[in-house]
Amino acid sequence: MEETTSPQRLHLVMGGRVKDPRGHEFQDPESVHVVGVYSSYDNAVEAWRAQAQRTVDDAEMKYVVVHIHKLLTPEE
Repeated sequence: MEETTSPQRLHLVMGGRVKDPRGHEFQDPESVHVVGVYSSYDNAVEAWRAQAQRTVDDAEMKYVVVHIHKLLTPEE
């Protein structure tokens, strides 16, 4: 029996204070909070949601999920 493996898909959850709440430009990129790297999108969203809810009262704080696997293999 042949075993098929799907390519690894990594997701980064990060956030910090943004210059404009409608954008993604961080005020101080060196102080961006890296929550973690996750191998499943669902786990990344769970981590993102926890951080976003923790900072919900601060409109200048933004957390995002970055699809690292798309950066590593853009041809896919």
